[in-house]
Amino acid sequence: MLSYLGQGAWVLMQPVGKDFTNVNPFYQIVPNPHLLMIPCVALATLATIIASQALISGSFTLISEAVSMNFWPRITIKYPSNIRGQIYIPSINWILCFGCIAVSLYFRTSEAMTAAYGFSITIAMLMTTILMYYFMRYVKHWPVWLVTIILCIFLTVEFSFFVANAIKLLKRLFFLVFEFGLIFTMYIWFKARKINNRFLHFIDLKDQIPLLTALSADQSVSKYSTHLIYLTKANNAKQIEEKIMYSIMSRKPKRADTYWFIHIETTNEPYTMEYSVDQVEPGKVIRVEFRLGFRIQPRVNVLYRKVIEDMVARNEIDITSHYDSLNKFKIAADFRFVIMEKFLSYNNLFSIKEGFILNSYFAIKKLAQSEAKAFGLDTSETYVEKIPLVVKPVGNIVLKRIDAV
Repeated sequence: MLSYLGQGAWVLMQPVGKDFTNVNPFYQIVPNPHLLMIPCVALATLATIIASQALISGSFTLISEAVSMNFWPRITIKYPSNIRGQIYIPSINWILCFGCIAVSLYFRTSEAMTAAYGFSITIAMLMTTILMYYFMRYVKHWPVWLVTIILCIFLTVEFSFFVANAIKLLKRLFFLVFEFGLIFTMYIWFKARKINNRFLHFIDLKDQIPLLTALSADQSVSKYSTHLIYLTKANNAKQIEEKIMYSIMSRKPKRADTYWFIHIETTNEPYTMEYSVDQVEPGKVIRVEFRLGFRIQPRVNVLYRKVIEDMVARNEIDITSHYDSLNKFKIAADFRFVIMEKFLSYNNLFSIKEGFILNSYFAIKKLAQSEAKAFGLDTSETYVEKIPLVVKPVGNIVLKRIDAV
């Protein structure tokens, strides 16, 4: 603030009509340029670094929140400290790096970027004011007259800045491509997730136990795995996704001796490592609940192996192979993880808008982190099962049969 006030005072002291081209007020207020110029350059550089840290931290925070709110694809997020608010996102850091290089090459000088910068700041101010209005009116429920007065005070100043900078819009077309790219990605991801969630149904796990028990005992079905493990999103321990039961029963039936359902909950503590086991049907259907701190990488394969070791030590399960030839040699049983990934089925007849959203969603999804990698399932024990997403199946097909003569 002192620096800005000092520069303003210097400008006011200059004679009327003075040409300020190629004049930087920051360096002009230096009392002894020959002695203090280099320290001031160092000070300006440090100030730039501090300002850039605000931009970087803000970008990381916004993308992290966008991921948690299903506005952005799943990406790698690292936590360099024990405070959850301090995060590092490698992919966003590289985007910022390339963006800064591109901006420098495009504008070349700070003077050329002034118009674009001023307009961007004005837009940010207007957006903040609009968000403040929603917060005061719909969260705090302040009176309409009070909110209106506050809004008018801010909008009067900000709108004047907006009008003054609007003529400079053409000079920031470079940024519009990047900004529309971000908005497009968030819009597509959010809308596609809403369409996906229409087909996410949970059913009572207890009702499925007779079916799972019968399949496990059916010798006419070849055994898929001794221990079959699925990751579930069901927060309620008494429920399971309908698509998991479809995967077990309706595709190639997956007969197993024991069915495991694993759920992961992320806590606000950095190093929480807890788990609970619920033997819904002892020895047949088991649910494992992991409670992991936000700094703990969810390496499900490693964590699950530790759970098995603990349960064996407590004599809660026996993981010796059930095959006669292997059992007599005390060979450990086989385990298999199943990850379900959706793809857009050709058997769809939807509107142009829905088709554009879903096709864009699956194109973006190819660039995102896979679920197998996100959960640390990179072993040969993992099977990725492709499931078609059918939003609106093709219907009203008129097919005429012609009998052979």
